[in-house]
Amino acid sequence: MNQNTLTTSGLEQVYDALATAIDAAGPEKTELFLVKLALLNAHALADPAVFQAHIDAALKDL
Repeated sequence: MNQNTLTTSGLEQVYDALATAIDAAGPEKTELFLVKLALLNAHALADPAVFQAHIDAALKDL
């Protein structure tokens, strides 16, 4: 397994943390929170093409 790949347990941990943070932000700030989180993660990725691929994947089947 690629060391940069999360395990199922890791994905569950990330999902729980994200759900908790969205609840903490509240409905009026959820969009702002998600944009800030996306930009921080884009910065951490340091690859606009990978970030675009993630955007494309996230838009599928909404």
